[in-house]
Amino acid sequence: MTQNMDERISRAAWRKSSYSGGAQSCIEVADGLPGTVAVRDSKDPDGPALILTPDVWRALARQVRDGELA
Repeated sequence: MTQNMDERISRAAWRKSSYSGGAQSCIEVADGLPGTVAVRDSKDPDGPALILTPDVWRALARQVRDGELA
């Protein structure tokens, strides 16, 4: 039986970037979701998650890294 996305996200292993230094105002990324990158606010783990394709996630990360969204 195929799990729906909400079930998959609720069981995902979430992680913060090592660059966060333990800060509470971070994003978390879900591991173990093939073909999908889920991102959420670490302050609201029960709140909504953004569901992105790997290509969109890489583009977003690049734009953040390069200061294009500041």
